[in-house]
Amino acid sequence: MVDSSGLKIYGEGEWKTRKHGISKRRTWRKLHIGLCAETQSVVGAGLTTNDIGDCEVFGDLLDTIDAPIASVYGDGAYDTVGCYKACNLYGANPIIPPRRGAKKQRRNKDEALKKRDLAIERIEAHGGDDEGKKRWKKEVGYHRRSLVETHFFRHKTLFGANLRSRLFCNQATEAFAMCAALNKMTSLGMPDSYPVQA
Repeated sequence: MVDSSGLKIYGEGEWKTRKHGISKRRTWRKLHIGLCAETQSVVGAGLTTNDIGDCEVFGDLLDTIDAPIASVYGDGAYDTVGCYKACNLYGANPIIPPRRGAKKQRRNKDEALKKRDLAIERIEAHGGDDEGKKRWKKEVGYHRRSLVETHFFRHKTLFGANLRSRLFCNQATEAFAMCAALNKMTSLGMPDSYPVQA
C-alpha cells in the first residue's frame, strides 16, 4: 500500500495560522511510504519537497522495496500512465481507483493500462461513478488501503507531525529513523482485533 503525508518543517502553529493566515515561510516535506499489508511495516520510503506529486515518486518508491510485490494499493493520485507502467514492470497488480469520469483507452493499447480499463469496465458494470466505484472497491478489497492511513496516524501520534532538522538530508534521515522505530514497535507485537460477540 502506498501513500504520502506531510511533515511540517517550519511555520506558525495552527492557532496563529487560523487567526492571521498562512505565511509564505510555512512549508513541509512529504513522506512517501510503501507499507506491507501483512506485517504492517514500512518496506519502502522516500522524502520529497511539498511540490512533488505522489505519482512522480511512485516508481522510485517501488525501487526501494526489496521483496516481490503482488499488488499495489493506492489512491486516485496514482491513477497515471507512469504508475500503471511501474506496476507492470514489477509484475504487481495495481489496485488504484480510476478518477471520476475516467475513460478506457481508445488507441495505443498499452499492456500496462489494460488493468485500468478492466477497473473502468467493472465500475461501469456496477452502475457508474459513485455507486459503481463503491462496489468495485469492495470487490477488489481496496479498503485494506486504510492500513496506510492508520500507519500515518500512529506515526504522527508517536513522533509528532514536525521534522526538527533544518537540512534536507538530515530531515530525510530523521523521517527514515522514525519509520525504522515504528517498524521495530510493530514487530514487537500488534494488538489482536476481533469482533465483539454479543
